[in-house]
Amino acid sequence: MRQHSSAIQPIRIVAGLFLLLGLVGLTGTSLAAGKVVYVLPTTGIVDEGMAHYLADGVGRAEHDGAAAVVIKLNTPGGSLFAMNDIVGTLLESKVPTIVWVAPAGGFAASAGTFITLAANVAVMAPGTSIGAASPVTSQGGDISGTEGDKVRNDAIAKITAIAQARHRNVTWAGEAVSQARSSSASEAVSLGVVDGMAATLDDVLAFASGRQVEVGGSTVTLDLSGATTTQIDMNPFLAFIRLLSDPTIAFLLFTAGSAGLLAELWSPNFVTGILGALLVILAFIGLGALPLNVGGLLLIILAMVLFGLELTVTSHGLLGFGGLVCFALGASALFTTPGDPFEPVVRVAPPVIITTTATAGVFLVLVVWAALRSRGMVSPEGTVGRAVAIPNGAEAIVRRPIEPLGSIYLAGEEWSARSADGRPLDRGAPVRVVRTDGLTAIVEPVPSPSSAS
Repeated sequence: MRQHSSAIQPIRIVAGLFLLLGLVGLTGTSLAAGKVVYVLPTTGIVDEGMAHYLADGVGRAEHDGAAAVVIKLNTPGGSLFAMNDIVGTLLESKVPTIVWVAPAGGFAASAGTFITLAANVAVMAPGTSIGAASPVTSQGGDISGTEGDKVRNDAIAKITAIAQARHRNVTWAGEAVSQARSSSASEAVSLGVVDGMAATLDDVLAFASGRQVEVGGSTVTLDLSGATTTQIDMNPFLAFIRLLSDPTIAFLLFTAGSAGLLAELWSPNFVTGILGALLVILAFIGLGALPLNVGGLLLIILAMVLFGLELTVTSHGLLGFGGLVCFALGASALFTTPGDPFEPVVRVAPPVIITTTATAGVFLVLVVWAALRSRGMVSPEGTVGRAVAIPNGAEAIVRRPIEPLGSIYLAGEEWSARSADGRPLDRGAPVRVVRTDGLTAIVEPVPSPSSAS
């Protein structure tokens, strides 16, 4: 019995050593996880996509036990509802949150002011600004009447509550809404609006380390010395949807898609039609997230119809000119007044409107010039247009059914055609050119090998 016990003793020692090493490894892993700081680059208009992105990022940090979350913010403002969601995420976060207004030249305006004040630690890069959080109309004016008072008072109460919860300058916060007050980074620090300034991410972590913050109803001390940073980018699908909701991109997608559909009608090839339809669908996905003006959209559609008619109707450019006017007016009035008082003005960039209108104008001028030039040419036979040079005996394919008139596809071009004996010919039937009659090719069907035998 004693020999058996002595034989088991080394095994127990080895097992104990492995168990101890495993516990040390788990502890080291836990400590390493606590030294990770997640960085969430957040730019553009405050919308539902941004709210989902920040909620997912903060939730992931809570789940992974991160030491803190740094939100690198640069925004002109945006939706009131999305802003409320983001503020709620920051105030209820179980992990310390740091908002860093960056890079230099950036700002946290309007709704961005609320988001910055709601963080546990708020820092700004040199050359940035914060404030101007007054709710305004799409033209930049004050909201008048009872509605204006309700919106303004509600915004003041909200930003005051946030400033009190985070122990920031309550007076300045109220003036940012009531008087559209804005401050530079250095002034915001001196007034107690934000906690400090930091030019780089390392400076942000060094500044925040050692500060006491309230998280989940308790006070914790940030220990970020030696912490590693991990950047969490936006979900590709969510980023793509946000990209489509840009007013200029949505307008360009709709314009390019409409041009592709026109090209498909003019010269059927399926490629331009499929691409055009895809671009139009993507454009409508983006337009669905924007305050769309149906009148402006109808003007653009009318412009495309007039462009198509210009290619088929002899108007000497009048239809095309009308299309350009409708196109420019529709692009300028494509979006209406935002229903959210904190949301910035939504419109197509004026340089894009000018560039697309000028490009369409140049294209129409070339089309009209080519049409007038071809109509002014007279062939030796007295027909209008160039003399047709189709060699007799050339084989072609019926493009538009001949019944009795149609068209054939020959040498990379489409020609008007009719059958020599008046019989109808279906699309895709092989034919042979017998002779020409002005601009019309006279064809006869090519017998198949079975019928010839």
